[in-house]
Amino acid sequence: KACQDRMKTEGIADETQLQAYVTGRMEKFLQTRGKKVICWYDAVEAEVSKNITIMSWRSEDGGIQGVKRGNQVIMTPHKSVYFDYYQGDRKTEPLTIGGFLPLEKVYAYSPVPEELTKEQAALIKGTQANVWTEYMPDEKHVEYMVFPRIAALAEVSWSVRTNKNYEDFISRLGTIIKHYDILEINYRKLTN
Repeated sequence: KACQDRMKTEGIADETQLQAYVTGRMEKFLQTRGKKVICWYDAVEAEVSKNITIMSWRSEDGGIQGVKRGNQVIMTPHKSVYFDYYQGDRKTEPLTIGGFLPLEKVYAYSPVPEELTKEQAALIKGTQANVWTEYMPDEKHVEYMVFPRIAALAEVSWSVRTNKNYEDFISRLGTIIKHYDILEINYRKLTN
């Protein structure tokens, strides 16, 4: 009721515009304190200031929309970088929220969609892996879900698309895994 009342008071037509209104108010408040705003993809559904950075999680489409409107974007599409998804056969893997994201699929990801112009691509600030931990009871489980997928994401985030080579990455991953062993990180073994 309070939200509906505010919409009437402010002349806001629908809930999408209400979200833009709230986001705009928060942006002004945070700017007075020298801060910048980052919003999930949902902010793209409404007109928001070009000063807001958008986290595109549903798909790359939100990021593409965002850069075409002039916003900076952090790409974090769930099908490519949600490390709380299964890595292998559900029968042998720890319980997760669902989804499937093996190491090879993470490595195949490119945070800058090919369809963007050079100017638009410059607005992609990077990528982020997400690890929602409601199915992970402890730190060792989180490590298992993150490592070595994070190494794949780091490489594709910092590499030129044409230089990517999964087989070469796997051959070099052995050196990284030695570091995981020394640090006693509970990584997922390279199997299925």
